[in-house]
Amino acid sequence: MIDWTTLTTYIAIVLGFVFIPGPATLLTVARATSSGTEVGIATGAGIAAGDVIHTLMAIIGISAVITASATLFGVVKYLGAGYLIYLGIQSIRSHAPADPPADRALPVSARRAFRQAILAELLNPKTALFFLAFLPQFVRLENGPVALQLAILGVIFVCLGLLSTIVFAVGAGRLGNFLRRKPAVLRWQGKVVGGIYCALGVRLALQER
Repeated sequence: MIDWTTLTTYIAIVLGFVFIPGPATLLTVARATSSGTEVGIATGAGIAAGDVIHTLMAIIGISAVITASATLFGVVKYLGAGYLIYLGIQSIRSHAPADPPADRALPVSARRAFRQAILAELLNPKTALFFLAFLPQFVRLENGPVALQLAILGVIFVCLGLLSTIVFAVGAGRLGNFLRRKPAVLRWQGKVVGGIYCALGVRLALQER
């Protein structure tokens, strides 16, 4: 079992990571602002699900293979960047009606946002590298099986990350509810959200290992 000193240190560091706005936060905020709190939370849940898979990959060694191979790392990186840019272009090209009805459907369903967030997170090799490099720093051989320690650390990270995205989603969702009552804002909302996705895609494409 992980000792309390290591565990509390790890939790404190992770809280600092997850509550500092990063790509996961921006994706969640963009979805919550444009499509509502429920969709924002679904996006955060999708990111968390992707992180669960990254944890499993780190445990069984797949992440090590990806990060060790420059070619494979580049392929995954550009696939992820391309997918984010694709989502951005879709959002930019979407047309909001000049006078939308009050009960109009939200632009993206929670289920679709969840699936997209999982894929976007899985196609980010920087996340795989993070889990591979960060989690083992808190593993101690005297604390038991390494795989079990990595699993516990990964689950804690996922839970705290989900908590942070829910907090951001609720705040952004309330702001979005207000903004969506403004027709002028609504007409530009898709372009702004799409711009955020495209920027994240370009950022990922330009990042080095």
